[in-house]
Amino acid sequence: MALGPRLDLRQSQSLVMTPQLQQAIKLLALSNLEIETFIGEALEGNPLLDVGGPAPSGDAGELPPDAAAPRSTALETSGVDRLMGEGHAAVDRPLDIDPAALDSDRDTGDGQRREDAGWDDAGWDDAGWGAGLRAGAAEEGPAIEQRAALAGTLAEHLEAQIGAAARDPLTAGVAHYIVGQLDEAGYLPVSLAELAGDLGLALADVEAGLALVQSLDPTGVGARTLSECIALQAREADRHDPAMAKMIDNLDLLARGEIARLKRLCGVDDEDFAEMLAELRGYDPKPGLRFGGEPGSAVTPDVLVAPRSDGGWDIALNQATLPRLIVNRGYYVELRGACDDKASRAWLSDKLADANWLIKALDQRQKTILKVAAELVKQQDGFFRHGVSQLRPLTLRTVAEAIGMHESTVSRVTSNKFLHCPRGTYELKYFFGSGVASADGEGGASAEAVKAAIRQLIEAEDPRAILSDDALVELLKARGFELARRTVAKYREAIGLGSSVQRRRQKALAGAR
Repeated sequence: MALGPRLDLRQSQSLVMTPQLQQAIKLLALSNLEIETFIGEALEGNPLLDVGGPAPSGDAGELPPDAAAPRSTALETSGVDRLMGEGHAAVDRPLDIDPAALDSDRDTGDGQRREDAGWDDAGWDDAGWGAGLRAGAAEEGPAIEQRAALAGTLAEHLEAQIGAAARDPLTAGVAHYIVGQLDEAGYLPVSLAELAGDLGLALADVEAGLALVQSLDPTGVGARTLSECIALQAREADRHDPAMAKMIDNLDLLARGEIARLKRLCGVDDEDFAEMLAELRGYDPKPGLRFGGEPGSAVTPDVLVAPRSDGGWDIALNQATLPRLIVNRGYYVELRGACDDKASRAWLSDKLADANWLIKALDQRQKTILKVAAELVKQQDGFFRHGVSQLRPLTLRTVAEAIGMHESTVSRVTSNKFLHCPRGTYELKYFFGSGVASADGEGGASAEAVKAAIRQLIEAEDPRAILSDDALVELLKARGFELARRTVAKYREAIGLGSSVQRRRQKALAGAR
């Protein structure tokens, strides 16, 4: 075969991802507030885009004040999905669409449509702490309403326990101050000598305050090192024997994999070492992370769901956070008349095409979100009517097959978006979850339903007879949930509930108040 240059013709197929199509896919994953920012940037970059008048106001019923005037769009087959599937994304031409013309229909969640029927934070000041503490002030630090920034945080959880655990006002005051110095993982990053200097107290007083903090739940907070954090948890579990203490003091050897040397230092055989290692892995190296670091800001829902008098559901987008875009035709005609050269006319045509495409992409996004939300309401109808106990296991594939879209599209639609209904505001991802087997072998239950049952059982337990994980397994089985003990422990920890030992101590402290 001769070697040399030659020309060949070959045919191949490929999916063309145009910039417009990439933009449409990106818009799906953005929340309404992110879309608002995106639209603001688009308005600055395209002189032909303009914001239309406000959406028609309607009766918001029980919807939140910032969710007034909902507007919905017709649910049609996604043109973007169809073009991607057929490989003809490049042939789709931008259209000049006025979103106001697409607002006449509302999806009801049951596959039908009908006409729209309306429906001063105080900081934590360190000044004066030392003088107040030395005077033996009985105050337990700033009031809860003065510490709104700590709501739902590790600090609030700890301070709620200090009043019942402390008997000395000075020790309680030091403990309050130390809690304010903890990092998000629950560690104390400053030395006791530095704290004593800041407060103007003796080192022994600060040590007493730290001991109080370290006695609180979750066990391990207030530690200054990882070894101290693990040691506190080992003492809580009554496992801090000399061998375990030696292992905790030599965690660096464990990290380097020097197992033989560590076993010799601990003086244990292989079986005992394996048990100690399993116990060590069960401890939490960052106990503070199970609590929120900062207070969550108010969530603005993207989808609004309200009950109808006939038993159905009204589903609409929250248009309070979505400006209505239109093409300024008058300005376009004015600019068109002033374009004397070919380059200017081409630039103006490109801006018009970009404006039309953005309006079309935003409208397509609204239709897709509504279609997914309608299917979620249909699949989880029991939750909306009866609560979390009726939440069903649901996957992205189930919803995608029901509405004729790809799983990735459903995943993008449900990311960073929230749904408001009479039961509250939930992230769309909340309605997806794995299931657990039922005791009778028929059907299954959502993991969220199991978590709700565990929370209910623990909240109703007798403080004198705290339920162990094994007892929870039997009680859940009686309710129709077939779970292993380790699964119950995993769900219990996921919803922020401590072990039976931790809960016994918490309820004992609560009873002593």
